[in-house]
Amino acid sequence: GAGGGLGRAHALELARHGARVVVNDMGAAAEDVAEEIRAQGGEALACIADVTRSEQVDAMVARTLAAFGRVDILVNNAGILRDKSFAKMSLEEFRLVLEVHVMGAANCTKAVWPHMQEQQYGRIVMTTSSSGLYGNFGQSNYGAAKMALVGLMQTLSIEGQKSDIRVNCLAPTAA
Repeated sequence: GAGGGLGRAHALELARHGARVVVNDMGAAAEDVAEEIRAQGGEALACIADVTRSEQVDAMVARTLAAFGRVDILVNNAGILRDKSFAKMSLEEFRLVLEVHVMGAANCTKAVWPHMQEQQYGRIVMTTSSSGLYGNFGQSNYGAAKMALVGLMQTLSIEGQKSDIRVNCLAPTAA
């Protein structure tokens, strides 16, 4: 989810600090952000990988390792909305949001975890939301997915300690 919004901001800021950035998104916006980073003198690689498909994520990580040699930071920011009251929402709409947010983060984390363990270093950030923490009308699927990421973060932060893999969540909100 680095083609726009918060993910784009993460990619640009990391590049500004000298990180070599892999910009993943589901469309042409990934190349646009990567080009923007390169135009500012940074190093960036654009990928179009569906985070719900572990084979695509594995290929993205392999491409990253071939280009840059290691993965130090993973920002799990992929997400979609399918807002509707719970009474009107289909289980497929509920499942799809969980699949992108939760399984997308799990697939990406699983793909980089052994590399971070081997190098004894890694930083993983999950994007959660106040909709998960406090609830929001019409976002039962989104709220459930965002709270699942908090639980995943809590457990991975414990499991990653011995390999200096730190895992955190950001819960951006605006008024």
